[in-house]
Amino acid sequence: MEKDILLEMRGISKAFPGVQALSNVSLRVRRGTVHALMGENGAGKSTLMKCLFGIYAKDSGSIFLNGREVAFKNSKEALSCGVAMVHQELNQALKRSVSENLWLGRYPGWGPFINEKKMHEDTRKVFAKLGMDIDPRRIMSTMPIAQRQMAEIAKAVSYEAEVIVFDEPTSSLNDTEAERLFAIIDMLRKQGKAIIYISHKMEEILRISDDITVMRDGKHIATEAASDMTMEKIIRLMVGRELGERFPERQNRPGEVLFSAEGLSSRYSNLNGVSFHLRKSEIVGIAGLDGAGRTELLENIFGLSVRSGGKLFLHGNEIKNRTPREAIRNGFAFVTEERRSTGIFGILSIRANMTVSSLKKYRTMKLWLDKKRMQSATGGLIRSLRIKTPTQETKIRTLSGGNQQKVIFGRWLLTEPEIMLLDEPTRGIDVGAKYEIYSVIGDMAKKGKGIIMVSSEMPELLGVCDRILVMSGGRLAGEVDARTATQEEIMTLATKYA
Repeated sequence: MEKDILLEMRGISKAFPGVQALSNVSLRVRRGTVHALMGENGAGKSTLMKCLFGIYAKDSGSIFLNGREVAFKNSKEALSCGVAMVHQELNQALKRSVSENLWLGRYPGWGPFINEKKMHEDTRKVFAKLGMDIDPRRIMSTMPIAQRQMAEIAKAVSYEAEVIVFDEPTSSLNDTEAERLFAIIDMLRKQGKAIIYISHKMEEILRISDDITVMRDGKHIATEAASDMTMEKIIRLMVGRELGERFPERQNRPGEVLFSAEGLSSRYSNLNGVSFHLRKSEIVGIAGLDGAGRTELLENIFGLSVRSGGKLFLHGNEIKNRTPREAIRNGFAFVTEERRSTGIFGILSIRANMTVSSLKKYRTMKLWLDKKRMQSATGGLIRSLRIKTPTQETKIRTLSGGNQQKVIFGRWLLTEPEIMLLDEPTRGIDVGAKYEIYSVIGDMAKKGKGIIMVSSEMPELLGVCDRILVMSGGRLAGEVDARTATQEEIMTLATKYA
């Protein structure tokens, strides 16, 4: 093995029931470099890293760390040997403090006694080193997802690992936080660490990477220096074909006002006096910095938060939406930001996940469920949404992020909603699957649905939406026409009340 190769994976294969997830995949990562791992959802990137990290047992192949063959039985063993991983889907003890999460399983102290003072001091040292401003004593559940993500990154760095895997680390970070992460990665690279970086954001991949490996359908396709790659070349290698436009052509034609909100305020968030309207067949984007109140606005409309003021109107008639159940009855659907914790039932099948919000439609004589009708409805959506799965009985947690998201869209389509509330609908999804999700959104709009869509990616909002509302400090800072607006104009509005 070459001297500067810190990690090498040779001929790794892994199969699940009905799916060959990895087929003879090899990967070589040099010391002191950032090695990007790219591919569509389902290409095998995360599966390969889970085989490295001891979460999955590989079926065949070998792994070498510093020239020595290793085979980690679990993540604890991987961490003790210098391999850390920041997962895309956060798995944290939400009722515990930041410090407790950071040092979970390795608390400082003696026997059963924890030295909390030292634990908090050590946490502050880690954060200071990384330029983070997070209170170590804060309870994890009270923090925005972006800060929770940064705490998870700090945890991986705290292990002093030689190899650190970042799986979609910027999916919930704003531009400022992403820049801080890039500075941290550059610091680690200069220390001789090997960074494996998984992301669908090609601009950042081309900016921070030294080497890029592309996977497709569980196979290794190519590894090249980042300086020799272009966005067009990466897409061609990922999808096996040329991908034309990034966004589908807008074919929806907004009509009369379908829904309006007047003076919406929330009791337990900064949402304050937000008013807007949504037309039939219209896609309205919600832009803003982290903490601007974007998610809080959708939760307020859907009855997930306590409304302290304001009114909602559907077809000119006032509605309450005091609970999600009432919102669903009124024709609303909500695709949440965090798939794993609030979107899917991981241990249940695709069919169960897709029909769970519309079970009344499949009841026979109010006594039992009509399995054939459920199978038919699920099968139709699997085909129309092009969900990659062996069977309807496959557990949803085994699917890629993009396919999980399509199942969630299918679930809400079965409820036949009038208004879709989408919170970061393409977070952590590859460029091919994103296009398919955009097409689904466009098709819903063409059929007369009203879409309200939160996104942290301004090109996405500009490419998909008709209008964009810009939130700042919990207030509506302004509105722009998506066809003519610029990113600079949106950013100016986003900082108006920040």
